[in-house]
Amino acid sequence: MKRYSIVRAGNEYIVQADEKSIMRVSSRRKAVKLVNDAAGLLDQAPSPDEAPSIACDHQEVP
Repeated sequence: MKRYSIVRAGNEYIVQADEKSIMRVSSRRKAVKLVNDAAGLLDQAPSPDEAPSIACDHQEVP
């Protein structure tokens, strides 16, 4: 899992993943929401063993 942080730069906030800047936003509230959303999505992501298949289910297709 990545380590997220928020850094203030003048009137803007920079969202960082590990040590890399990934997004610049105008409000701290938006920055916090982005970090929370990203962390939630990473928690939901299936492991590579559980990755969904894109193969067609022939039982469902007439």
